Amino acid sequence: MNWNIAASAAEGHNREGRMRLNHNPIFRRVLHCVVLAAAVFAFSGASDPSTRFNEIGHQLMCICSCGQILLECNHVGCPDSDGMRNELMAAVSRGDSDSLVEQAFVQKYGPTVLAAPTTSGFDRAAWIFPFVAFVVGLVLIIVVVRAWKKRSPPRPPNSGGPPVDAELERFRQQALEETEV
Repeated sequence: MNWNIAASAAEGHNREGRMRLNHNPIFRRVLHCVVLAAAVFAFSGASDPSTRFNEIGHQLMCICSCGQILLECNHVGCPDSDGMRNELMAAVSRGDSDSLVEQAFVQKYGPTVLAAPTTSGFDRAAWIFPFVAFVVGLVLIIVVVRAWKKRSPPRPPNSGGPPVDAELERFRQQALEETEV
């Protein structure tokens, strides 16, 4: 008899747990989001070679001193871009990782082959300086605007009203006469 009581208690507990799971839409949504995020994260590295070639090729610069991205170098007869593209295609076809390909290009052509600076050493300044310049500029604008607001308005030269100039009054009279119908 103890087994029956324990089995029925466990069955009732399982029903309550299933009911809570089925009747709690927030929990189900969170669970779906977690599963979806895990799937996206798991499959984010899976890409075909042409996509990898395109992604890595846009992270490298052509070394012919044109200042263009490797895959966008449009110089007719560029002596460097075709060879670099062939090297990149060979590395991607071998299955080398993105970082390994970039490291190989840096070793062969130097750090100027990277389209974006690295995040280590002095190159970190290239990432930090734009944000610092933006904050300094924003603070400077705020200070200037507040100073302009606190400044008193200029006083007119004579407080007796606007100055009356005879020549100005003559021109006004002439404009009225010429525009009357």
